[in-house]
Amino acid sequence: MARVAEELGVSAMTVSNAYSHPERLSGSLRERVFEAAERLGYAGPDPVARSLRRRKTNLAGVLYSNPLSYAFDDPAQVLFLKGVAAAMEEAGMGLVLVPGSVGSSAEERASAATEAAVDGFVIYSVADDDPLVEAALKRRLPVVISDQPSLEGVPRVGIDDEAAARRVAEHLLDLGHERFGVVSFSLAEPEGPQGFVDGRRRTSATLRVTRTRLAGYGAALEAAGVRWEEVPVYECFGSSEALGREGAGALLSLDPRPTAILCLSDRLALGAVEAAHQRGLSVPGDLSVAGFDDVPGAAASEPPLTTVHQDHAEKGRVAGRLLVARLRGGETAEDNVLLPARPVARGSTGRPPPRAR
Repeated sequence: MARVAEELGVSAMTVSNAYSHPERLSGSLRERVFEAAERLGYAGPDPVARSLRRRKTNLAGVLYSNPLSYAFDDPAQVLFLKGVAAAMEEAGMGLVLVPGSVGSSAEERASAATEAAVDGFVIYSVADDDPLVEAALKRRLPVVISDQPSLEGVPRVGIDDEAAARRVAEHLLDLGHERFGVVSFSLAEPEGPQGFVDGRRRTSATLRVTRTRLAGYGAALEAAGVRWEEVPVYECFGSSEALGREGAGALLSLDPRPTAILCLSDRLALGAVEAAHQRGLSVPGDLSVAGFDDVPGAAASEPPLTTVHQDHAEKGRVAGRLLVARLRGGETAEDNVLLPARPVARGSTGRPPPRAR
């Protein structure tokens, strides 16, 4: 910038204004600046330096604990990010994905939030005790949480996971099921051995969504006379069809095997259906399967998947708009925004086989 200014016999501020405040210069002077800049190989003010001076990046960060690739792999997360991106687009802002490095040390995980060049965070589905959360809050930037954790004084957008889980379990109870199994995604971080979990791990789960969905299933089953502590829960460290097959396979190896499997995500449920088919079982004739989320593939599966519907894109949009409002100094209308969620009964659930009644 100084070389361009010297070449033209003007101040460095004049050169800067040609790029940042063109209305302050005449058209002919701007053209002279641009011609000299091109000749000298100057591409304009450094955006990083400019953001440091202004202490603003015009970027929002989505902070989450999974690997970067997971943002493009999980259908629910893709829809959520689409909603956040739409909110940022409305506000003329950019979006940065800030993943925590799974398996790294607490200090390395925290550095993802500490070093992110953003004006504020949407924290998306992170464990209560994850160092990412503490690191983000220490920066004293505007923060909005989606799903988990739930922190006093921090706006949160989500659904009533416990009530929704209870209602889908009640649907299976109304069909006459008495033998249940559960395929769950992670209950806590750091992760332990994958497999069946005991009652202590269920109640001490640090992932709020997992904890509340399990509580909803348990409340419905206990109210119907099914002993929740005796219902096998298989924990998977992630949410994929392959993990769902593994978890459901373990449940279907039990004697007696469950007639209904409740899954904490649709991807796990779709894997559970595959596991049943691999064993020659009919869904829902021999086994009923219910998921959670109603991702686009749920209605198109064979059979169509019973699940809990929630609008992931709207969740992201609301979270993004709340963050923009806080970035611009506005008051958020609510600290806790609960979006609707409802069970959707489809072809993957039916009455238990006669021999199991």
